Amino acid sequence: MPSLKSRTEVHTVAILGTYPPRRCGIATFTADLAGSFQTADPFVQVDPIAMSDQAYSYPAEVSELRVDDRASYTQTAARLNAKRYDVLSIQHEYGIFGGDAGRYLLDLIRAVKMPVVTTLHTVLRNPTPDQRAVMDELLQLSTRVVVMSRTAIDLLSRVHSVDATKIDFIPHGIPEIPATAGIETRQKIGGKGPILLTFGLLSPDKGIEQVINALPAILAQHPEAKYLVVGATHPHVKSFSGETYRESLAQLARDLDVERSVEFVDEFVSIDRLVEYLSATDYYITPYLNPAQITSGTLAYSMGAGKVVISTPYEYAKEVLANGRGILVPFSDSVAISDAILNSCATSNARQEMGERASKYGSLMYWKRVGQLYLDSFNRAIDESRIVPLAAKSVVCDTLPQINFGHLEALTDDTGILQHATFDIPNRHEGYCVDDNARALLLTLDYPQNPRMVQLQARYLAFVAHALNPINQRFRNFKTYERTWLESEGSEDSQGRALWAVGATAARSTVPGHTKLASKLFESAAPNLLTAESPRTWAYSMLGAAAYVERFPDSLLALAILENGAERFKNWFLNVSTPEWKWFEPRLAYANARIPQALILAGSILERPALIGTGVSCLAWLVEKQQTHTGDFSPVGAAGASPTDFGTIQFDQQPIEASSTLSACLTAYKVTHQHRFLDSANRCLAWFSGGNILGVPLANHYSGGCADGLEPMGVNQNQGAESTLAYLAALTDMKSVTTPALGVYEAK
Repeated sequence: MPSLKSRTEVHTVAILGTYPPRRCGIATFTADLAGSFQTADPFVQVDPIAMSDQAYSYPAEVSELRVDDRASYTQTAARLNAKRYDVLSIQHEYGIFGGDAGRYLLDLIRAVKMPVVTTLHTVLRNPTPDQRAVMDELLQLSTRVVVMSRTAIDLLSRVHSVDATKIDFIPHGIPEIPATAGIETRQKIGGKGPILLTFGLLSPDKGIEQVINALPAILAQHPEAKYLVVGATHPHVKSFSGETYRESLAQLARDLDVERSVEFVDEFVSIDRLVEYLSATDYYITPYLNPAQITSGTLAYSMGAGKVVISTPYEYAKEVLANGRGILVPFSDSVAISDAILNSCATSNARQEMGERASKYGSLMYWKRVGQLYLDSFNRAIDESRIVPLAAKSVVCDTLPQINFGHLEALTDDTGILQHATFDIPNRHEGYCVDDNARALLLTLDYPQNPRMVQLQARYLAFVAHALNPINQRFRNFKTYERTWLESEGSEDSQGRALWAVGATAARSTVPGHTKLASKLFESAAPNLLTAESPRTWAYSMLGAAAYVERFPDSLLALAILENGAERFKNWFLNVSTPEWKWFEPRLAYANARIPQALILAGSILERPALIGTGVSCLAWLVEKQQTHTGDFSPVGAAGASPTDFGTIQFDQQPIEASSTLSACLTAYKVTHQHRFLDSANRCLAWFSGGNILGVPLANHYSGGCADGLEPMGVNQNQGAESTLAYLAALTDMKSVTTPALGVYEAK
């Protein structure tokens, strides 16, 4: 199958940050990141720009920008513009740029004429006024923003009101660590262990004294245990207080009579040397004291080593060590550290399993993967920078075909809407289902001024009401043409669709009787949905609850569905997603876009920006992967998709995918005002008219019918209820978009 992945558009990248031989974590990261771009694509040219606070002997390919020379920022921008780089990648950390809170950096960003992708190594919960002002403008000027933890996404939303759609989560990169890397180092260390390691620039907030305090208890059971503290004192700490902190640690070891078991390696070690230490040791410990720390390069490195990681519960550690990938201990608790090590030593199988989980997670952070994720982010930045709004009166609404309900009425009799058709003839043999009558009921709500649609609304609502089994308060799904129910309750997903329909009817119908009956049905059926397991059931239920709570804001049932559903999706996402698979399930199924749509609406109602951010990010990922190289919408097939086949052309393609994706994109557009979602909605609508992989239309504008799917050899000519309703709903949704505010878009 041909791949739908877009070609790499990035050819030249300028990367700005500190750079070796300067000894700091950002310098190491910048150099490794620059190398990862070329690993991902050897044809990408990467030119580093080093922020310098003193004289360094940089490699020939590195240019220099003096931190405190404000004029050099605009001069650097002029050089970048002259060379016409595709992207400027900025590594942002507090303290490495000149001016109050790094304000000089803004001079450079304002002056460059290329997309800027800024990687944030720190996001503060409580920035000073200067820090907030500079960060707000930095975020506004950046085309895209990269963070290394999901906690940072939430912080950016809450502290700086960042549009979550411009944020990319890309993990901290790490080298691949072979199991044999530390054999010689282990032999030099000597002893039977266990060997403990803390690595990084030393400063008082590292909490290393807590590990030294834990050593007497550890040595009592394991006399040959050793603790390695590898790293030079942080340059800023050293300039202010010299080696006071290191000396205090050495004195503590002497006071506790454990100095023979503690070794200080007072040097800024290379990555290769660090890999050897990580491979040689048994436990990696980060006893940091700052609970708000959202990134730790040293902790990221440790994940790939396959050892047991013990850490205090700062934000980044809580995220990467979740699900049994490490051990969290309380802050400033040496007893907890010794207990964690001793208990772990006593359970070798559990220790091995934990190391394997950490190693598996760490494999997602290998530089070769991270480099590709950055190039993907750069591609998005380039695409977004090419789109500019022009003053115009309308987008597509003036050219949309008229809504035709002819085929809808042909499928509807005095019972409800029939499920299937043979070509365009209603198929009575297959009878009815609550799924399609719920979909039809939702459609009628958009036409309150159309008398015929109001009549049909009553018919579809009556069907859904009759579907609710009075014995178990669950909706039945399938009914024969002879009006006999085929089961006592339908599937979970049919429960969710029905609840969505009655929730929306209770909120939006203009007929008082319809509102009252729908509200009664919602209150009767909603409690059963709280035990559902299907993600789509929860998505449909949340869509219904979101509508219902707009009309009945005090409904505890509706709010419970939104809260519980949000929590479930949060857990599903954390357990399943990876940087390359931004989803809630191991594989995609059908009507996938309804899930992020539900999260976006729930986040808006519950005032939880992180939910909106997750929903928008997942929807953007879903849309990006479901298009051809020419930009046509190309959804997953009826069989769904796993991570290995997602992003390839699949059949049979169903109208429900185009319709649900269009609806979700318009929801995202209305919440975020990001025009890319409007563009995606247009592509979804075009799918019905021939803007698809086969270039053939499925919708019949004259009858209002729609073919049942796109197959490898052409179109499935049957025009059933689901397909017809999907097309009518998509057309209705696009006609509802307000035209004057949208503008027309064209390339620069």
